[in-house]
Amino acid sequence: MPIDTPSPADRADGAREMHAAFELEDFKRMMDALTMCIILHDAESKSILWANPSACSVLGFTLEELLPLKAPDMSRHSHEYRREIGRQWLHGAVLHGSNVIEWCYRAKNGEEILSEATATLVKLAHQDVIMVQFRDIAREEQIKREMKRLESRLKEFMQDSDEGVAVLRGDGGIEYVSDAGRKLLGVRPGQQTPASFSDLCEPASRDELLELLTLALPDAISFPIRYQIVLKNGQRRWHQASCRYIEIENDLKGHLLHFRDVTDQVEAEDARRRNQAALEYLARHNAMGEMATAIAHELSQPLAAIRNFLEGAMLRLNSEDIERESVLWGLGNAGRQVDHAAAIIKSVREYVVKLEQTETLVNLNETLNEVRYFIELKAAESQVRLELAPSADKLMVSCEKVLIGQVILNLAFNAIEEMSRFPVALRSIRISSEQAGNTALVRVTDHGGGLEAGHRERLFDGFFSSKVSGNGIGLALCKNIIARHRGDIWAQPAEPRGTSFCFALPLVKNDN
Repeated sequence: MPIDTPSPADRADGAREMHAAFELEDFKRMMDALTMCIILHDAESKSILWANPSACSVLGFTLEELLPLKAPDMSRHSHEYRREIGRQWLHGAVLHGSNVIEWCYRAKNGEEILSEATATLVKLAHQDVIMVQFRDIAREEQIKREMKRLESRLKEFMQDSDEGVAVLRGDGGIEYVSDAGRKLLGVRPGQQTPASFSDLCEPASRDELLELLTLALPDAISFPIRYQIVLKNGQRRWHQASCRYIEIENDLKGHLLHFRDVTDQVEAEDARRRNQAALEYLARHNAMGEMATAIAHELSQPLAAIRNFLEGAMLRLNSEDIERESVLWGLGNAGRQVDHAAAIIKSVREYVVKLEQTETLVNLNETLNEVRYFIELKAAESQVRLELAPSADKLMVSCEKVLIGQVILNLAFNAIEEMSRFPVALRSIRISSEQAGNTALVRVTDHGGGLEAGHRERLFDGFFSSKVSGNGIGLALCKNIIARHRGDIWAQPAEPRGTSFCFALPLVKNDN
């Protein structure tokens, strides 16, 4: 069967019938059921005519007790809640139809109730009344005060903060920037905040920042970024920042940037890199003076022999009875001495041409073998016996071969110098390499006087030396180089006497 749908006229008739069915008692019950506190005042005298149960309950008075009360009887004893103020508020509702005030009611037990009260003029059949609706806003006001106090604290705490906060749009424009952020951007009080954050950045930094701002990073993932900006005075500053995407409903949407000035740190890093380069340059050339002395001594012998052989050949050629075989013998010997000198020079050249080598994968035993020639020259000059004991296994490490070779040379030359103070019969050093766990270990051992325990703690500090004429820079350079290669260096007593200088570098797995 079709369902009959009431027409608009039928619905209107039904509404009128229902309205007619409501009795005065029904409206009274509805007013009594309201949780909103309601008090009725006479529009002319402002006296209380009636209050609903919610108002009586909150104020602690019965309706009979409430009716004769005046404003001072049920309000906080304070100047802003005096009777004439209350009457003016109620009269304002008479004049304008409605009026709102913040009013502090006082209950029968003395409890004060801070309320938002709305007075509304209602014209009844027999008289005009003012209906006052009020609700407790003490909790809301407390929250407001807490929020205001918190905001004041945050402003005070962030006033001298060295970290700026900004919210950026995808095009690099600024939605918000904190006071500390304005300082970091070089914006003085009273000056307008720049419209675009990215426009302040150097071109390279700008591209990186804009690329990051195109990402809507999920799950509050934060990305670090370092960029360089140009202030209005032309000064360039470096910032370190973290960036993450935020969406605050009906408030802010964009990339939240926490940034701070790290210019001093960047400049210090640059200075350290320059010092590192200078130290490495010094390390690469540190032993060249001593090597040159040893090589000059070694070259003097073949050069003197070459001269003697050539002079002998010239004498024979100038004689009337030329002996072809003797001339050829002298020239042949001179040639062999030239080859000897060339071999010495080649060894030096092969070492020197690698001075700008970068870090590569090498067998530490090969590095030890490359510097062996120079150590042997130095040891022979000082009449020190040299024992080399390289590992039978490959010791593959990632390093700059010339720098690690320099460390071996430095430690070996120090050991040779130490042994030169002792009788020739006692002069010996030992250089060995081996695998120790996950590291390649090199040990340079002398049999000298050893070191005091207190000295071992400061050996690798710059400018410490146990030698009268030394400045200790050699061991400081060694420590710097080994640390840069992720290794460790130390000294320990040798048996039965002397000192072992050791360094260890991490081994690299080699599948070849």
